[in-house]
Amino acid sequence: MKKKILIILITILLPINVFAYSNRVIVGGETIGIEVYSNGVYVVGHYKVNNKFISKESGFIVGDIIKEVNKVKINNINDLNNNIKEEGKYTFTIERNNKIINLEMNLVKENDFIKTGLYVKDQINGIGTLSYIDPETNIFGALGHEILENTSLNRFKISKGKIYKAEVKAIKKSERGYTGEKNAEILKDKELGNISTNEISGIFGKYNKELNKNNTLEVANSNEIKPGEAVIKTVINESRVEEFTINIINIDESSTKNILFEITDTRLLEKTGGIVQGMSGSPIIQNNKIIGVVNYVIVDDTNKGYGIFITKMLEEGDKIN
Repeated sequence: MKKKILIILITILLPINVFAYSNRVIVGGETIGIEVYSNGVYVVGHYKVNNKFISKESGFIVGDIIKEVNKVKINNINDLNNNIKEEGKYTFTIERNNKIINLEMNLVKENDFIKTGLYVKDQINGIGTLSYIDPETNIFGALGHEILENTSLNRFKISKGKIYKAEVKAIKKSERGYTGEKNAEILKDKELGNISTNEISGIFGKYNKELNKNNTLEVANSNEIKPGEAVIKTVINESRVEEFTINIINIDESSTKNILFEITDTRLLEKTGGIVQGMSGSPIIQNNKIIGVVNYVIVDDTNKGYGIFITKMLEEGDKIN
């Protein structure tokens, strides 16, 4: 009797973990421009006001996110400036390590301007690679890793964002100990979609251009991925997506560094010196199935890098639908 009850319970619980993403996706490879705006205003540094670090003395640290000033919501730098007009004591509500705290700072004028002593930012721009689009939902995934705020190295918490068409104009080659980069022009008049979330497995949102839903590849489960030959799809010139050969060395089910590989394509190595910044998100294909996307380079050996399973990205992307 106990065994029957256990079987019934398992049957009921299993559907909770079933995701609804498609088993076929439109494969990316295109270089994209990325623009994301923060949820609040990030503290990225300090400067002196009247020869004193008033912000440090008030308890601010790099990585704090300003959410309110005197109980007025702060969405961006304009909001911050518009709510600091006079000398006096201000209460700043900030987020730090996912906790909300209040800090007080007494603001005075320097050269007839009210200054906080804080360097701040509210957006990040860059380039990456589009990984896939789900033809059933128009949800896209890109990068294969999170966007970090580069002063605190914390995940950048976003309120909104956009992706744009971009064209690669030049490439700084990678070499042992140094990661090169794609230099690309972001075409702000050619918006491709809206970013909804920035997660450890990538950025996700809705693609808003017309799709060719007949041009799809099957999604591989992690147990189908084998060491050996595969290809990545990426751009090394203008906007033309090309395939380049790699060799998969090892498969690891844990974390987001699931696929260890090395580039074997001599033309790609000659052009890029290995994996470069801007290549993150490039789809990995094996046996005519999409298996993952490039997400990290090994700096001491830039011919080698890691990829995340495509199923991990699809599971995360499915949450925004």
